[in-house]
Amino acid sequence: MQTSLQGIAAKAAKVKQHRFRDLYRLLDEKMLHDCWRGLRKNAAYGVDRISAEEYGERLEENIRQLVERLKRKSYRAKLVRRHYIPKADGKLRPLGIPATEDKLLQLAVTRILTAIYEQDFLPVSFGYRPNLGALDAVHKLTLTLQFGRYGWIVEADIRGFFDNISHEWLLRMLAKRIDDRALLWLIEKWLKAGVLDTNGQVLHPATGTPQGGIISPVLANVYLHYALDSWFQQVVKKHVRGKAELIRYADDFVCVFAEEKAAVDFYRVLGQRLGKFGLELAAEKTQVIAFPREGPAAGQASFEFLGFEFRWGKDRQGKAHLKRRTARKKLRNSRKQLTQWCRRHRHLRLGDWFQQLNRKLAGYYQYYGVPGNSKSLQEFQHHVQGQVWKWLNRRSQRRSYTRSGYHARLTYFPLVPPRINYRPPRSGRSALPR
Repeated sequence: MQTSLQGIAAKAAKVKQHRFRDLYRLLDEKMLHDCWRGLRKNAAYGVDRISAEEYGERLEENIRQLVERLKRKSYRAKLVRRHYIPKADGKLRPLGIPATEDKLLQLAVTRILTAIYEQDFLPVSFGYRPNLGALDAVHKLTLTLQFGRYGWIVEADIRGFFDNISHEWLLRMLAKRIDDRALLWLIEKWLKAGVLDTNGQVLHPATGTPQGGIISPVLANVYLHYALDSWFQQVVKKHVRGKAELIRYADDFVCVFAEEKAAVDFYRVLGQRLGKFGLELAAEKTQVIAFPREGPAAGQASFEFLGFEFRWGKDRQGKAHLKRRTARKKLRNSRKQLTQWCRRHRHLRLGDWFQQLNRKLAGYYQYYGVPGNSKSLQEFQHHVQGQVWKWLNRRSQRRSYTRSGYHARLTYFPLVPPRINYRPPRSGRSALPR
């Protein structure tokens, strides 16, 4: 953390209405060199087809020329190369891949914005923030429901959030804290940069930020901080009966209420509030759910958040206990993806095959290995063992392994076992980015 950014963070925390000037001058050679060390070198290249390795061969000269162009205001953002990745529902998710130089500059501006806005972001926001993650949001929601008296849930989904961010509103929001036309000019250039689609067509979207851009996450958090978080904290909670809480990870959020009327009233105005900022709720995924912890209806209702299904159950003493398990849709998709991976990569050498497979399993168990989810983990493990045996026997034209031979092979190449990995976050989290 540069001393200048530490000073900015301290000022932002102390004076909440302060508007920062002269931020653009921080984009000097020293800062860009420091950002270069934090840039992913194995990421895909942009439209200029210059990889990080090639850019780094003349790093001193490239950074010097970039700083000179910034000083002369002659910097021009390159087109963003679009790439599509498959989603679990069979659709394609568009990602934007900036050029290497643009990535470097975006990382520098991201660090400046993070130093400022980490002091403003509320504890209800968990996405794309230093030392916070999706499991922290899941843990927060679990504690809120388990130890609070909330019986109503508003489950919401914003349709195409990243594609519908209003450039005008975003720049107005940034101007609340930034009084530096040059820096806002630079951010606007990235927002207005054209997109090179896979068919060669150049698109100029009037709204949105490209998913995949380094600066997009912090800009998205700023947008929802003003459009949703602050409004919920300062307006909704003060005007509804009973307690209410919001937990948000990026554009996924859940609101919990103690009173039915409060939940229904919020549901009615939520679409209008988001519509003011050019956003739209997905009606088929937005609903009010009765979620009682006691009574005849207890345990009948459930909802999903960040890949987990939440439902009331009983603990060993017969008391109400919030149960979490892997969402059924997520479990089916994970099983399907693992099967496809085993089939497509069965040609690899056994050592490499098991090494890559175990890396995938470790990541899966690291996320879903939360207390109370052991049955779902065991179900996934059982599927893994069956698929490994199946595709090991399809590495050649004849059957290779009996069941005993398969288990003997696993003594040489053991599979990562499922385990409960998650531990609650410790208090005293630093508000400054590393």
